[in-house]
Amino acid sequence: MSAPAPVRVAAIDCGTNSIRLLVADTDPATGQLTELARRMEIVRLGQGVDRTGRLAPEALDRTFAACRRYAEEIRRLGATHVKFVATSASRDAENRADFVHGVQDILGVLPEVISGDQEAAYSFSGATRELTGAELPTPYLVVDIGGGSTELVVGEREVRAARSVDIGCVRLTERHLLNDGEVSDPPTAEQAAAIRADAHAALDEAERTVPLTGTRTLVGLAGTVTTLAAMHLDLAEYDSAAIHHSRLPLTAVRELAARLLASTHAERAAIPAMHPGRVDVIASGAVILQAVMERCGAPEVVVSEHDILDGIAIHTALDAQ
Repeated sequence: MSAPAPVRVAAIDCGTNSIRLLVADTDPATGQLTELARRMEIVRLGQGVDRTGRLAPEALDRTFAACRRYAEEIRRLGATHVKFVATSASRDAENRADFVHGVQDILGVLPEVISGDQEAAYSFSGATRELTGAELPTPYLVVDIGGGSTELVVGEREVRAARSVDIGCVRLTERHLLNDGEVSDPPTAEQAAAIRADAHAALDEAERTVPLTGTRTLVGLAGTVTTLAAMHLDLAEYDSAAIHHSRLPLTAVRELAARLLASTHAERAAIPAMHPGRVDVIASGAVILQAVMERCGAPEVVVSEHDILDGIAIHTALDAQ
């Protein structure tokens, strides 16, 4: 029998802070991806959700505008199978039906509002599929720091244990750094301590399910981790190729977290590799990463540009068979 032909898929990951698109030719047999387009826009869908429990109208408008641009890209590239996955913010929102119907009208598919455990499984498969031959010791601990939640997944070839906890760079920024709608510039020592306390409380909760110690390779995903890696590498601009599979030491993470917590908005915005949408939330994300590394005893994190999007694409191709 001949091998199945590659499937052209479009995977969309809509989180609390960003919405991302991957269009790829995917081999269902091997999981091999040939990337055609990868896009990211920061729409801050989760604006205020931790406080109000609802998706703000302006956040929905930003997200739907990005969906229209993605729909055009998907049509242009001729993807035959589309999967739209929505994560933390839409899980938490009372009015998520407005979001679901809006996405369906624009893209013609129902968004799957997935559980934290499913999010973790997608992230794990996307991040680790190419690590098998990289001579990195297992088990892996994959940490995916999002806007509203952080996923922690332990496994070798398959997931052994996973937990999603409600600490993300946007959620903790809105919870602890907002004063009259403005982010503290810079945060006070008390505010920084509150972020750390929340992060460690969430890790206490996660450890009931996921063995954070005893893992041998920490793999870090998503914009907080990749931006910190770009800063550590002192890149003049964001460079995915340089960042992918780079190593970020715990000593550097501690220094970067302290620097970001002590900096103003203008100083963070002037960092060459900093996306404008991350300027106000990157410090909280750095604190989360530092807490994870200290808790699991990792001297470094292996940084991956491949994440939940790649996992969604692989599963979409398998579903298409």
